[in-house]
Amino acid sequence: MRTWKILIADDHPMYRKGLKTVLETVEDMVVVGEATNGEEAITLCGQVSPDVILMDIRMPGINGVAAANQIKSNHPDVQIIFLTMHQDDSSVLTALKTGARGYLLKDADTDEIIRAIRSVAAKEAIFSAEVAERMIDYATRPTSTLDRFTQLTSREKEVLHFIAEGYSNSEISKELGLTTKTVSNYVTLVLNKLHATDRTAAAQMVKEARNNP
Repeated sequence: MRTWKILIADDHPMYRKGLKTVLETVEDMVVVGEATNGEEAITLCGQVSPDVILMDIRMPGINGVAAANQIKSNHPDVQIIFLTMHQDDSSVLTALKTGARGYLLKDADTDEIIRAIRSVAAKEAIFSAEVAERMIDYATRPTSTLDRFTQLTSREKEVLHFIAEGYSNSEISKELGLTTKTVSNYVTLVLNKLHATDRTAAAQMVKEARNNP
């Protein structure tokens, strides 16, 4: 029987400890490392060569999305499951763009987490019921308001979405796993393409588009 090597990346020590305790009772799994942030996860991945990483999204320093992007670039065979409290569309879609094969909420029971690890290790994809429902809803809902801004790229539309929600550049960088400087460059591009004088004007354009379907 193959033993799957697991790396846990989460900044909450009690959650990490609880998860490790559970996984250590599973015959075909071994926890080979624990990381408290994205930077540690990247470093440990190179050192312990895990099969599966259980990754939180929101962590200090390099967040889970940015870490996952780098890990998948350097170690494409490593499978990633996001274990998080966030189930909004933006968090789910941004996380899945990293190449992660799983997305579970932290209130998932232990059996669900164990099944997920085995599934993604076998290169299958698995999502919690709540997340799967949101993905189906997202895929079948009417055309997004942001799709009307045809002059923008997909990434620029993501940035515009957060501008409209009142996010700062720092907050957007955490959501998208980009540097603040890169986000600042995207914001400038968005404002220029929309001929908007500032962020407030761009947000107003989105609001008007939503009010006039």
